[in-house]
Amino acid sequence: MITAVIFDCDGVLVDSEVLALEVELAILAEQGLTFEREDYVTRFMGLSYQAFHDVIDDEAQKRIGRPISDTIRNELAKRLRQTMIARLTEVPGAGAAVAATPLLKAVASSSTKEGLERKLRQVGLWSHFEPHVYSADHVVHAKPAPDLFLHTAEKLRVRPVDCLVLEDSVNGVVAGRAAGMRVWGFLGGGHAHDRLGERLTAAGAERLVKDWPEAVALLAGLQAR
Repeated sequence: MITAVIFDCDGVLVDSEVLALEVELAILAEQGLTFEREDYVTRFMGLSYQAFHDVIDDEAQKRIGRPISDTIRNELAKRLRQTMIARLTEVPGAGAAVAATPLLKAVASSSTKEGLERKLRQVGLWSHFEPHVYSADHVVHAKPAPDLFLHTAEKLRVRPVDCLVLEDSVNGVVAGRAAGMRVWGFLGGGHAHDRLGERLTAAGAERLVKDWPEAVALLAGLQAR
């Protein structure tokens, strides 16, 4: 029986992934490292800050013969912060959906602790979850490892099997499934592309949810059981 819902943040609660993609792809291209958007979303979205830089360095070494994280780190962080402060909004319907969900709630995100709090406060969602807001900083191994979700379940004092995860990234779905939780793939963020649903399903999402109105109806069905 589902007693708790664990929400990813970026691309599920706040519409940040579409902004991050814009900034990240531009900065990487400036270094000579270009990607097909769909491939980039599948491979790199949902990783923690440090894991992202580690895998980008590996990719850069293979393709352009040099690591680039030390070169881009400060500029990337600055541009991301500026963009989020100027343009970040909630994913349409997220606030109303969260408020309407009486189940236990938590956020488990690959963002840094500071960045996660800033984004949730900016769109007015912090009070719905605090103190159950957990970031990659709370565990040694972030997504796609299950550690963050297991940590969240422990703090909520619920069994992993009684948790439902809402995720928009392949790495997040893999992590939720590895934690022994049910996982729904969420497609309501501005970054969702035509094949994202296929990839979330392939990663183990048990169903796809197109937007928050659909999620509200599905969550109400869980509560009625």
